[in-house]
Amino acid sequence: MKKHIKRFRVRSISALVAVAFAANAWAVDPFTVRDIRIEGLQRVEPGTVFASLPFRIGDEYSDEKGSAAIRALFGLGLFKDVRVEVNGDVLVVIVEERPTVADVDFAGTREFDKDALKKALREIGLTEGRPYDQSLADRAEQELKRQYINKSLYGAEVVTTVTPIERNRVNLTFTVTEGEPAKIKEIRVVGNKAFPESTLKGLFDLDTGGFLSWYTKSDRYSRTKLNADLEALRSYYLSRGFLEFRIDSTQVAISPNKQDITITVNVTEGERYVVSGVKLEGNYLGKEEEFKSLVTIKPGEPYNADQVAQTTKAFGDYFGKFGYAFANVEARPEIDRTNNRVEFTLLAEPSRRAYVRRVNIAGNNRTRDEVIRREFRQFESSWYDADKIKLSRDRVDRLGFFKEVNVETSEVPGAPDQVDLNLTVVEKPTGSLQLGAGFSSAEKLALSFSLRQENAFGSGHYLGIEVNTSKYNRTIVFNSMDPYFTADGISRTIDLYHRSSRPYEDMGGNYQLVTTGAGLRFGVPFSELDTVFFGGSVERTQIKPGTNIPAYYLQYAERFGYTSSAIPLTIGWARDSRDSAIAPTVGRYQRVAGELGVAGDARYARGNYQYQQFLPLNNKFTLAFNGEIGWGKGFGGRPFPVFKHFYSGGLGSVRGFDQGTLGPRDVTGASIGGPKKVTLNAEVITPFPGAGNDRSLRLFGFVDVGNVFGENEKFRPSDLRASAGLGLSWISPIGPLRLAAAYPVRKFAGDRIQKLQFQIGTSF
Repeated sequence: MKKHIKRFRVRSISALVAVAFAANAWAVDPFTVRDIRIEGLQRVEPGTVFASLPFRIGDEYSDEKGSAAIRALFGLGLFKDVRVEVNGDVLVVIVEERPTVADVDFAGTREFDKDALKKALREIGLTEGRPYDQSLADRAEQELKRQYINKSLYGAEVVTTVTPIERNRVNLTFTVTEGEPAKIKEIRVVGNKAFPESTLKGLFDLDTGGFLSWYTKSDRYSRTKLNADLEALRSYYLSRGFLEFRIDSTQVAISPNKQDITITVNVTEGERYVVSGVKLEGNYLGKEEEFKSLVTIKPGEPYNADQVAQTTKAFGDYFGKFGYAFANVEARPEIDRTNNRVEFTLLAEPSRRAYVRRVNIAGNNRTRDEVIRREFRQFESSWYDADKIKLSRDRVDRLGFFKEVNVETSEVPGAPDQVDLNLTVVEKPTGSLQLGAGFSSAEKLALSFSLRQENAFGSGHYLGIEVNTSKYNRTIVFNSMDPYFTADGISRTIDLYHRSSRPYEDMGGNYQLVTTGAGLRFGVPFSELDTVFFGGSVERTQIKPGTNIPAYYLQYAERFGYTSSAIPLTIGWARDSRDSAIAPTVGRYQRVAGELGVAGDARYARGNYQYQQFLPLNNKFTLAFNGEIGWGKGFGGRPFPVFKHFYSGGLGSVRGFDQGTLGPRDVTGASIGGPKKVTLNAEVITPFPGAGNDRSLRLFGFVDVGNVFGENEKFRPSDLRASAGLGLSWISPIGPLRLAAAYPVRKFAGDRIQKLQFQIGTSF
């Protein structure tokens, strides 16, 4: 102990002596500066140095100013050494510049793109052209390791190599040894009694891996995913009566070799409570009965946190309908632990009524303000209405121009009865140029080109050019749509098209049906969900004879001519309440389309009705129904035109049968379609096994029923074809892809069977 004390004193005395000598060496008497010289500069401008000095020529110099000058120059981060020397009455500032980073490169990086890593380092200040600093290099190493840890690569090692080059520059190379990703070896839920551990782990997106883990990466640990899983676990218990459920702790352990992760979740379930009653207290504006109708909490059933949240939100929204933007609704539980019952008191205080002073829009760098404002149903200087605000937000979102749409309410300082609405949007690219090729089991090789702009010049107008070619169908289409042709929201669509097609046959024929036309359509919104469409077009259809042309087509052409002109008028109605157009899980879609040929060579009426319904069975399974009826009739002494026939069979109708081959045939055995069509589909959809809750890759089982009937045929259920099977749906980078393996349950002699079918862009 005495030796340690003595050594400390000796070192302290030595340090004091060194400081004293240094003070005597640097101490100078104040003097007036006659000149200032700077030495050692290579790339830094002299003006940068002079601007940082606390003195100028003619000023008085002192040791304090010299120390301040050194600190200021070091603070620039441009120099690794700075000295101030006095030569008479001339000050000499000697600097040694830090080397500049000439290039940043990476070696051994497979998990990340180099540009993404450079961007991450740029955010911490390490990039080409910036001064090199060892501390920044150390931070860069830590940042790279952090990026890899986010990918479950806990064993990643980073080595920095600094290579000096000419003109005081350096090249930085980060050599990464990524190693293998750490994978979840085990997930445990401890403390559960009411539900099996397998059921609770089934709620998690994280798992111990399966044969699709290479795609879903569900066996890679992520704190964000774990938090979401814990929230799903909490919601599961709280919606099933466990009012006092809590997650005590979450333990994440990694093995010494940094390859295996074990997650342990400790829970306390508590008792299961039943709701004994619900009562209202507070100010309900004299509308207690109306508020009671919004209560979804059900006495006699187990406590459900979702129902409580839905009720308080519904109350708040209903208050907002009357202008009370600051209403406070609180659900207070009164717990009877003896009988495991709970009673809720819904306490409401509407506060004060408010009106909207201003609607502020931000984030629309490209889209014009008027495109957004014309979708608003909540107007400035009007009473606050929560329903109209939500409707306005949904209408802006349905434009399809934005990735995110958020509406926030802010109080106006000094005006307690006013609020501002702040709408923030994040724009997404709305134009696309596509060149591609695809292969369909029905249409073989198909080439496509399309140029689309859904928000041309930020005006909200749609412009599109599409060219498709395949073995059976070729299409050239130009269309333009103005969604607000009138101030009332009536849309106008202009179509120009040229289509050539023939039935899906494998007989090697080269005949064609060629249709060229132009159309004008208008869409009139009758409600927020309903739109009525009407319009007209001029068409010219030509039957081009060739080898293996069906006899029915030839007979029609010889009787009524190979070329037909028509002026069809169209009318339709659509209602869409689905949550997604590509992978819906809830909602309904209905569409009615009618077409009437009123002039020209072809006189006919054609109608089509489609109905879809999606019902969520639980958080994984969805039940989907689709029904479609088509009907056509010729008049004026003419049959229904053959080039307007419906076809059935294959994807989009009755799977398991060759595309477009169901229904009437002519004397040559060729499928000719018909003016009557019935299609019924039912599907049970679930995420693909091993893919967790990822809905971009889904498995479905299906049953299809349908057929096409001739003009003089009666609809008979006994003539319907039916099939059943399994299918795979994948929202791929090039579009929705569906693969179906079907087995015909009801078939007849002569039916063409195709058990395996696939196509991109097909629904049902």
